[in-house]
Amino acid sequence: MSTPERERMAGELQMAMQRSTMFTVLLHHATASKAGMNVTDAQCVNALTLDGPQTPGQLAQLMGITTGGAVTAVIDRLERAGYVRRTRDPDDRRRVIVELVEENVAQFGRYFEPIARAFGDHLATYTDDQVAVLLDWIRHNNEVMPAVIEEIRKLP
Repeated sequence: MSTPERERMAGELQMAMQRSTMFTVLLHHATASKAGMNVTDAQCVNALTLDGPQTPGQLAQLMGITTGGAVTAVIDRLERAGYVRRTRDPDDRRRVIVELVEENVAQFGRYFEPIARAFGDHLATYTDDQVAVLLDWIRHNNEVMPAVIEEIRKLP
């Protein structure tokens, strides 16, 4: 049941999430810039960190870029910078796999230490039940976001 207080809080939550998204984008611009990358390149590194080695096609689909020249240019830049290497798929030698160069990516990760510290400090103030609610919230967001992004990409 909707109450005026719940509606007010829901509106405030929506605005807070919008602001959080803005700050997240700005954070990624700042960290990418410090590492000498653009945001798309940095998010490819992030995707490889989260999900492991991928094909160029998988990276292109996730990033919403073309599977030809655009993803090749991203991988070329990341390879020149020492963040990734191309290897052959052991099951299909015609297929290329992009994987991280872990020791170089660790240098990039240091730019995220301030946010990790701030996040950890604040999270420590929450109860286990509150953390469980937050975890449920973010898991759900992460589950639905690929479909939301795809829906947005299809809009005129």
